[in-house]
Amino acid sequence: MINISSLKNKNNKRVQTKKVRTTAAQLRLQKDLADLDELPSTMNFITPNPTDFFKHELTIKPDEGYYKDGSFHFTFTFNTNYPHEPPKILCTQKIYHPNIDLDGNICLNILREDWKPVLNINSILVGLQFLFLEPNPEDPLNKEAAKVLLNNKRAFKNNVLISMKGGVIEGVKYDNVMQ
Repeated sequence: MINISSLKNKNNKRVQTKKVRTTAAQLRLQKDLADLDELPSTMNFITPNPTDFFKHELTIKPDEGYYKDGSFHFTFTFNTNYPHEPPKILCTQKIYHPNIDLDGNICLNILREDWKPVLNINSILVGLQFLFLEPNPEDPLNKEAAKVLLNNKRAFKNNVLISMKGGVIEGVKYDNVMQ
């Protein structure tokens, strides 16, 4: 005679001892995160929720350029095809920048057509930091900001300062990002 409860116990033990498989994306992400040991003092990259390994946050605090003394926050969402696909990165604040639109989308070539699996998180961080040091009006998402930067650098600098303090430019209210 077969004891049904003993069969259940054996099956439960089998399920409990199954190992969770680590995906290629998780392995690559672990490697990339380990390589971020020494970020510059202008950057802070964190994993806010240890149970969600595919979501991270970045804060950039430029120490020079138009955006000096601002604090800019980004979310990184990696998918299971990483590194074959770049992460989705959004700026969480409304800022006045030629390469970041009002919805937080970022125009950075390595996050689009120039992405290659050999690139890593560090490559992205360098690219994002460079956007704050040298905004690119030639490849804009915010065409109005790009036009001002191309035609009148003084007006652009003034607009950046107003917007960073939470001001209004051309009817758009920006987030205060001053430290």
